[in-house]
Amino acid sequence: MAEFPALNGQSVSYAVLSYGPGSINPTHTHPRASELLLVLDGALSIGFVDTAGKPFTQDLAAGDLFVFPKGTVHWQYNSGTQPAKALSAFESAAAGLVSLPATLFGASDIDDVVLSKSFKTDVATIQKLKAGLSPKP
Repeated sequence: MAEFPALNGQSVSYAVLSYGPGSINPTHTHPRASELLLVLDGALSIGFVDTAGKPFTQDLAAGDLFVFPKGTVHWQYNSGTQPAKALSAFESAAAGLVSLPATLFGASDIDDVVLSKSFKTDVATIQKLKAGLSPKP
């Protein structure tokens, strides 16, 4: 809404996404909207996990569309050697964005023991993940 205020109250929003070679839009959710992704240039490998825990993946080329259902964990990955660009449309002016890596291991203060038990790993591994996502000075 900050970049295009005319969308305020229209129950729709858009985002243009640019992906360098090898880049990823990490696992995330939009709690208030489904997402319609249109690949404009290049190619993307995309996927989401349904509520039963079943993953769905697909390779998309320019002109392809894909729908990520509201609230599902999903991602986009440019595994190629050329840049890619996509347009995302959301059914809400405030779709929300919850980045799983950043939420769980980045800025959060979730106890290392809770995370290690949740992911069935050791505290040292959790601390490595947190260190990799911490802002660099």
